[in-house]
Amino acid sequence: MNDAVITRAIEVVLPGEVEPDGLRLRTRDLPPPTDGRVLLRMDATGVSFAEQQMRRGKYYDQPPFPFVPGYDVVGTVVATGPGVDPAMTGRRFAAVTKTGAWASHLLIDAADAVPVPDGVTAADAETVVVNGVTAWQMLHRTAKVARGATIVVLGANGGVGSTLVQLARHAGITVIGTASARHHDTVRALGATPVDYRDPDAYRRIRELAPDGVDAVFDHVGGAGLARSWQLLRRGGVLVSYGTAATKDEAGDSRLPVLNLFARLALWNLLPNGRSAHFYNLWAGRRRPATFRARLREDLAQVLALLADGTLTAQVAAEFPLDEAAAALALAESRTVAGKVVIVR
Repeated sequence: MNDAVITRAIEVVLPGEVEPDGLRLRTRDLPPPTDGRVLLRMDATGVSFAEQQMRRGKYYDQPPFPFVPGYDVVGTVVATGPGVDPAMTGRRFAAVTKTGAWASHLLIDAADAVPVPDGVTAADAETVVVNGVTAWQMLHRTAKVARGATIVVLGANGGVGSTLVQLARHAGITVIGTASARHHDTVRALGATPVDYRDPDAYRRIRELAPDGVDAVFDHVGGAGLARSWQLLRRGGVLVSYGTAATKDEAGDSRLPVLNLFARLALWNLLPNGRSAHFYNLWAGRRRPATFRARLREDLAQVLALLADGTLTAQVAAEFPLDEAAAALALAESRTVAGKVVIVR
């Protein structure tokens, strides 16, 4: 129940288009949770590509500056509002927040909280919250890849990519994964065949590995290379685009690369070659909250269960305390690590 206690929260604030060292810390009072809400003590959050875009003002629908970033969170419920089961108190949950998770405490809707299995650490669980839901939904809901298929995962060493590789291998799918040469051992250990994305002949190498084409390509890069991803598909293959990393440093309206991408995918879908192209958006369907939440809870629960039983291995690149969020962001942006950079309380 609502215990009427005011909580002092430490938050990391993104004040504008700044370098990572421009992040600011602030302390503010959080009111007790209201109807249907819980107060969560952050145990782990993380750095996703979204925050890297947001600090440049390049994320498609980010809030106006200043705001607290943090796309997802794993934390312990310390207070419940009216209408919430008080038994949630003291238990650990995961949630996708989009913003607000880079904080010692935060208020969330109880309906967005997904239980974390016993025995899974907060840092490990954090690696598969937004990354796990994204990978699961792209593989099983968007592309609907079947057992025995062959796919290409760009950035197979990254947070989403490494999770996607593991989910695909668990589903009996052959994976070709691009990564820089220093991450090839990691990609092999995950079960994929690595290809150096810096190699000018990378796409020719992929074609040698899959001469008849592949069943799906998962592309977070966008830009000019998207057409090459499309060309890798066999008839009936699926391209899933889920980002525009290639244009993250370009000046101008942040919406233009995404709108151009939508136009290109729509055009390709009109071609009579049996292939299809999709843009994956985690927030699609949010206008139907009940359905959206049910789907997200189901998929995240599946991924957390696979983590708990050892099918998935958490890819923690590094851990930083909350007051070193700037260093965490800088490391994530360095593109030198495999897995996810995690921020802990």
